[in-house]
Amino acid sequence: MAKTVEFFFDFGSPTAYLAWTQMPKLVAECDAELRYRPMLLGGVFKATGNASPVSVPAKGRWMHTDMPRWARRYGVPFALNPHFPINTLTLMRGAVGLQMQQPELFDRYCEVVFNAMWQQPRNLGDASVLAQVLGAAGFDVVPFTALVSDPDVKAALVANTEEAVARGVFGAPTCFVGEAMFFGQDRLEFVREALLVP
Repeated sequence: MAKTVEFFFDFGSPTAYLAWTQMPKLVAECDAELRYRPMLLGGVFKATGNASPVSVPAKGRWMHTDMPRWARRYGVPFALNPHFPINTLTLMRGAVGLQMQQPELFDRYCEVVFNAMWQQPRNLGDASVLAQVLGAAGFDVVPFTALVSDPDVKAALVANTEEAVARGVFGAPTCFVGEAMFFGQDRLEFVREALLVP
């Protein structure tokens, strides 16, 4: 029976983006399944007393060097978003809503949003910019606006976030293989090991 990786993420995390670029290949090589778990990182921070690493000036400066270093290691595009931090509530509701109602669009949505956040960075906290980005990618913005306002979608994002906190999540990205938790895009080799253990 194939093992499963649960990938808790928020589009606003640059390290979640870096991990996202690697996850499909990793699970394919391990003959595993990937389960995306959108959560609201701001809610996780509030519940756990954590904060963005860039709120610590020295760590923020270090991360601005380290993240491009990892992007080069992975061979993926990366650009710091000048609009960071961005309120990702609408973005994460969109992810949860598409999983619930139009799962066939979920992967494409993640690609569009992650790329507009961390490859050709746009201010996705601005509703007009988000509409432009989604429209250019072929998404119908009117149904999307209704989707992110759906009470069931809002409740599902809250539930995902509360579940993450209950399981010990304090930041993004966080992966689970069974009960084993792995935090950070620089722990993917440990995820791989967990998937390969019989």
